[in-house]
Amino acid sequence: MLHLTKRSVGCLLSRRAGLALTNSGARMSSHDHHEVSNNLDVSQPMYSDRVDTPLPDRPWKDVLDSTDKSLKQKGPWTALSKEEKIALYRLKFNHTYPEMKRPSHEWKTVIGGMFIFFGITGLLVFWQCHYVYPPQPHTFGEEWQAKQIQRMLDMRINPTECFSAQWDYKNKQWK
Repeated sequence: MLHLTKRSVGCLLSRRAGLALTNSGARMSSHDHHEVSNNLDVSQPMYSDRVDTPLPDRPWKDVLDSTDKSLKQKGPWTALSKEEKIALYRLKFNHTYPEMKRPSHEWKTVIGGMFIFFGITGLLVFWQCHYVYPPQPHTFGEEWQAKQIQRMLDMRINPTECFSAQWDYKNKQWK
């Protein structure tokens, strides 16, 4: 056990030494052939269009071009035209509230997935009823059950509490 620990510590130290010796900044890893994904830095302010958070952490457009800068430096809000107001709004926000509240069509996908699931389940149950389960016993048939009820009535099984109490023995019919 101690030998394994020494080997893993030695391997770790050799990797660190190899990283310290390389000044090119190359990545030293056994997984060099895989693609590296970009990690999102959540410590920086992010933009999000959400109804419950009306003011995002940062504006929609961070880098302004010359037309955007000239639009921001125009006169007061009342002096702007409708198109300029919309363009100025789009610098700060990507979507308006009606655009964010617009219903999506995701429910169609959910309902379609449910129907596919129910259909596959129905086919599976149908297949099991025909090929997996044995046939029903003859005692489940209606004539067998009628004979069994008549036998129990003839034997007067539990005539005070059972269904025999509902049978009129003189008229031979249910009370």
